[in-house]
Amino acid sequence: MNFDQEIQKRRTFAIISHPDAGKTTLTEKLLLFGGAIQTAGAVKSNKIKKSATSDFMDIERQRGISVATSVMTFEYKNLYINILDTPGHKDFVEDTYRTLTAVDSVILVVDSVKGVEEQTEKLMNVCRMRNTPVIIFINKLDREGMRRFELMDDLERKLEIKVRPLTWPIGMGKEFKGVYNLHEKNIYLFKAGKTTIEDERLLINDVHDAVLDDKIGSDADRLREEVELVEGVYDPFDINDYLSGSVAPVFFGSALNNFGVRELLETFVAIAPPPKDRETDQRLVKPEEERFSGFIFKIHANLDPRHRDRIAFLRVCSGRFERDKYFHHVRLNKDLRFNNPYNFMARSKNIIDEAFPGDVVGLYDRSNFKIGDTLTEGESFVFRGIPNFSPEIFKELVNTDPMKSKQLDKGIEQLTDEGVAQLFIHSDGRRKIVGTVGELQFDVIQYRLEHEYGASCRFQQMNYAKACWITSEKPAKLEEFMRAKSRHIYYDKDDNPVFFAESQWLLNSAIENFPEVEFHFTSEFKTDASNFNKGREAI
Repeated sequence: MNFDQEIQKRRTFAIISHPDAGKTTLTEKLLLFGGAIQTAGAVKSNKIKKSATSDFMDIERQRGISVATSVMTFEYKNLYINILDTPGHKDFVEDTYRTLTAVDSVILVVDSVKGVEEQTEKLMNVCRMRNTPVIIFINKLDREGMRRFELMDDLERKLEIKVRPLTWPIGMGKEFKGVYNLHEKNIYLFKAGKTTIEDERLLINDVHDAVLDDKIGSDADRLREEVELVEGVYDPFDINDYLSGSVAPVFFGSALNNFGVRELLETFVAIAPPPKDRETDQRLVKPEEERFSGFIFKIHANLDPRHRDRIAFLRVCSGRFERDKYFHHVRLNKDLRFNNPYNFMARSKNIIDEAFPGDVVGLYDRSNFKIGDTLTEGESFVFRGIPNFSPEIFKELVNTDPMKSKQLDKGIEQLTDEGVAQLFIHSDGRRKIVGTVGELQFDVIQYRLEHEYGASCRFQQMNYAKACWITSEKPAKLEEFMRAKSRHIYYDKDDNPVFFAESQWLLNSAIENFPEVEFHFTSEFKTDASNFNKGREAI
């Protein structure tokens, strides 16, 4: 198979949702269809009955939530599919945001009982920033939920996108009978509690086929009325509208019961885009270019706690990644070689010899990488759009066991490299501040420091409302500001100065009194930050 064919085989997407909408369950059923796993875990009432395949951290299995992006790969119908299962919890939304920079499309899961929830809206705002193609899966049809057309209106109004149903449910809750495929003109009849792949379809000529009356009784007439209304209200599906991000096809089903997933997967492989062009600070990079390039969008330490490994997740953007070949690390300006690159099935990993645009590769990292780093085959450009944002909650890291200081320093450095939080060190070098977007992140950090690094610590609340990076075209003015505000000046992990304000009023006052100092709310100083500021507001 030639290089261009390899590219066209790739489909790389993220699954996103509000917490508890069924995102991880849907991920596993897609893997089940793809033959990647034989049985699927189930998450019920936030208690893991059987550990979910994509939740590999102990704290995830204990709490029944996903707090880190998992990468899974499988083959289906001669396509090579990379799934990135993201955290649903709002406190970990920045991990989800960075993951969205590494995918070409998205499946958005919506709970049919609750409809569009707050986190769903925020994630959709991030997708809209890049016009990412989105498919919507309406989950939990086996429960009593919102009426179908009301749900369609809810999607269009809150997500600010046109929708086009491609399947349609027959009843819901206790009366849920199945799903009608508007494109294929066939029906899957629902069987509650079914955990194997649904492979029996009711083949009919169209919705007016008399067979329907025999199979679903009085629901047949109601289905005919609703299908007629759907076809009259919504424009015919146009794949170009989907690829441009202006229309989202909608599917119905029950992921827990493996129902409606086949239609979703079949349509996804038919319409989802192959790898796209990527923007850098120098030029647009096309996937079909011969020379390799890619970027690091995630880092995870201790994927296997027994080996204390540290894996950097690389999205291949162009060319061919090859095992044992030297590639250029742009930020460090040095060449690196990778003996054992991996692809993943959650915790399991397999050594690969090569990878193509769209693929996600795990690289064993000896503290060479930070999120956003670019690897190339010699060029010195940097992929754009993977910033750190100004945190919202700030706490001082306090060592409670001086004998374990080295473990604590190593642990907090590696965990903040992963992007779960940001680390700021005061100019006097003594105080360490950890900044996050949610309280739960501190619980995860403390748990991992104790269980993965043997460190002991506590977090002490800091009275700061905002942190922003500071620069100036006039170094003397920047030095003047930093002297005046020395008590509130910290440095991030790249030694960039950061101003901590105790209130929005004090921040506004500093901006007014020092007009020649620039205050940045994203770490991407050298790019057009306006879009990312909008994105930060969205999440």
